[in-house]
Order: sequence, then structure tokens, then C-alpha cells
Amino acid sequence: MLLRDPPATPVSPWERGLVLSSCALSVLGCCLLLGSQACWPELRRRPRQLLSCLSGADLLSAASYAYGVLKDFEGSSWDCVAQGALSTFANTSAAFWTVAVALDLYCAIARGSSGARLLCLFHLVSWGIPLGITTAAVALKKIGYDASDVSVGWCWIDINAEDRLLWMLLAGKLWEILAYVTLPFLYILIKKHINRAHAALSEYRPILSRNPSSQPREASVADRKLTLIPIIFIFLRIWSTVRFVLTLSGSPADQNWLLVILHGVGNTFQGAANCILFVFCTRVVRNKLFSSLCCWRHSNPEPPPPSLETSFQAEAPLCKDWELQGSNSTGEDLSSP
Repeated sequence: MLLRDPPATPVSPWERGLVLSSCALSVLGCCLLLGSQACWPELRRRPRQLLSCLSGADLLSAASYAYGVLKDFEGSSWDCVAQGALSTFANTSAAFWTVAVALDLYCAIARGSSGARLLCLFHLVSWGIPLGITTAAVALKKIGYDASDVSVGWCWIDINAEDRLLWMLLAGKLWEILAYVTLPFLYILIKKHINRAHAALSEYRPILSRNPSSQPREASVADRKLTLIPIIFIFLRIWSTVRFVLTLSGSPADQNWLLVILHGVGNTFQGAANCILFVFCTRVVRNKLFSSLCCWRHSNPEPPPPSLETSFQAEAPLCKDWELQGSNSTGEDLSSP
């Protein structure tokens, strides 16, 4: 077995602080994504339903990682096993849901099919397989203290388990590696289909090419988002895979401080990255969020001086009009993640 035995990979306090900050941002981002779904029914389209499931998995993952980093485990205690089990389930489920979002988008755009049975299949696979793997790992006592060799302060697969390589693959690494291949493949197919559709529209409807401020601009924004989804996932998750391979080879480079930080932040920042892409970089959702904050601020004002009372009363209808304008607007942002 090439996996190294203890001593543990050192994780300094400032490195733990960076990972905890990433966990906090991810938790906040997941809450914003889930909150937008709960507050605005018009956003509850199928792609964002899948994105909500991904956000739920990312939320559990970030919270469990934060507990592990704060606790600073030194052995396989009961809470180490509980934290490792929760993070194993959530992290593996997030990989499945990321692929499910891409697969659903491909079926909807390229095949024109996205029925309820496909959604049920996504739930069955993305929750069921990680749950089955995690339950088996806990029952066979494979989850425990791993000396931060393939983690950054949290518990995962017990470093003393004889078949820990097999369980490291089953409990996350195998599915991550498959996602690295599947995601770019699906999004390349999606972009090729979109490009062919744009070419056909340009041929039979030349008027579209005369309005550069509408469809072409919106299509370019959608294309950039499609490109960013697999890039963000691979960029954030690849560092843990690199450390895993280095650990397998027995290389001391897996303890490099920069690689440890990239691993810790990459595994915990997915929820924040999705929030940036699908809340702050999505016009309709961003306008709704800002209008809600604006109206909340104006509905709970501090007692204004008498001279400002009329100006405040004049601003309230503007805020209401802005909210109505955001809720009545239409476009790709409502139907896309």
C-alpha cells in the first residue's frame, strides 16, 4: 500500500482560518440560493430546483467541514465519525447533482425532453448512492481520523483502514474523477447544439443579426455561464484529487502549504461560487434581491426629521415600482439556473 502512515499533515491556524472563511461564505451563498427559491415562486423552474438540491448538498458539506476544522480532531472519536459521514454524503451528493444539472440541461436543449421521471431518477441517484456508500462506510468502520493526508483538518476515511484506498475512491474520488470527464463532454455537446441553432436562425431569420443588443447579447451571456459551470467545479475540486494522487505516490509534496490551502478552500467554496454565478451574476435574481433589501430598509426607517418626511414618502412608491418591474420581467434568467 502506497498510502503514507501518520504523522499528520500540519495545518496551521491561519490555514484553518482561511478554510473557515470559505465555509462561512459557502454557507451564506447556499442560504441566498435557497432563500431566493423560497421567496419568489416564479423562480421555481426546473433548472433552479436542481440547483437548490445542489445548494443543499453544498450547505451540508460546508457546515460539516467547518465543524471538523474547528474541532481539530486527533483521533477517531464519535463526532469525528459523524462529521466524516456527513461530509462524505454531502460531498459525494454534490458531485452527482452537479452532473445532474448538466445532464438535465443537455436533455432539455439537445433532446427536448425533461420529464418528471428524469427528475425522480436524479433524486434517486444523487441522494441514494451517496447515502448507501456512507451507510456502508460507517457500518464497516471505515470513516475516522485521516491525519489530514487527504483532507484539511476534517475527518474522512480512517487512515488505519487496510483497504482505505478502495473506500477513498468509493467515498468521493471516483465520482469526482468521473465528473471531470462527464461535465466538459456534456457542455461541449450543449454548446455545439446552441451554435447550430443560432446558425440556423441567422440563416432563416436574418433580422436577428440586425439587432445586436438583444438575442446575440443574451446568448453570449448564457454561453459564458455554460462555460463557467464545469470550469468552476473542476478548478475547485481538482486540488483534492491532486493531493490524493500525491498521497498515493508517497510524495511529500502533498503537504505543501499552498496545495493544502487550495484543497481546503476548493472543497468548501462551491456554494459561494454558485451563489456568485446564479444570484449576483443573474440579472433578474439580483434585481429582486436588491429591491427586497431596498423595500425592507424603507419599511423600517429610523424616525426621520420633520423636514425629511415628505421626501421619504415620495421614495416609497419608487421602491414598490422597482419590485414590480423585477417580478414582471421575463428572459432567460428566470428559466435558466
